[in-house]
Amino acid sequence: MDYRNANDLTGKLAVITGGASGIGLEAARALGQCGAKLEILDFNSEALDTAATELSSAGYDVGTALLDVTDPQAVNAVAESIKARSGTPDILLNSAGIARLHSATEISDADWQLVMDVNVNGTFYCCRAFGAQMVEAGRGSIINMGSMSGSIINRPQFASSYMVSKGAIHQLTKALAVEWAKTGVRVNALAPGYIATEMTLGMRARPELFDVWLDMTPMGRCGEPEEVAALIVFLASQASTYMTGSIVAIDGGYTAL
Repeated sequence: MDYRNANDLTGKLAVITGGASGIGLEAARALGQCGAKLEILDFNSEALDTAATELSSAGYDVGTALLDVTDPQAVNAVAESIKARSGTPDILLNSAGIARLHSATEISDADWQLVMDVNVNGTFYCCRAFGAQMVEAGRGSIINMGSMSGSIINRPQFASSYMVSKGAIHQLTKALAVEWAKTGVRVNALAPGYIATEMTLGMRARPELFDVWLDMTPMGRCGEPEEVAALIVFLASQASTYMTGSIVAIDGGYTAL
């Protein structure tokens, strides 16, 4: 292995859901910087246009598509469209996701279903559509966005829908990794802690939550999107070719306690 260039993704095609903001957008920057061609998928057209303009201005090869990951027919159509214009993806990052704070006795059926539809069903639909192409091609790296919330119970907030959905992502990742292990397709997941995205930093307005999160994190700070993106590049690259079915914690030591 050429260790110095192990993260070189020149000639690779990366599909990123939820790629117009947060960790997804930062991952797009990182993957593009390493040479990958990008296909950014998001349901927010304005954010998608802004992200595409930024990434194109940086010199990256970028395609985009509006996508609601909860619509399996739309996912299949976008997957076929990308294959027709760009070929089979080498990398799939499932970064689309939502969270809701709620008590179990007060959450509405609609809100519970929405979290499951976006976080679990949406991830599965994308794994199924793009994974089928990868299996046929005999190669690919799928990276799912789990969470430390998939293996611990967050405090002091209540958010059972989010925790359940991320636990499901961890199990989905392992199930697909085993099923596809001999096809050349690898499936791994990240389990981030509190990352300094716009959504997380917005919670500074609620110090009764935010300050507790930092107190419970041994490193005493939020992670940076760049730190998560660097791990995504590793999982996408030839440096991680013997990894599949792994749930990789990146949480400042939170789950070590």
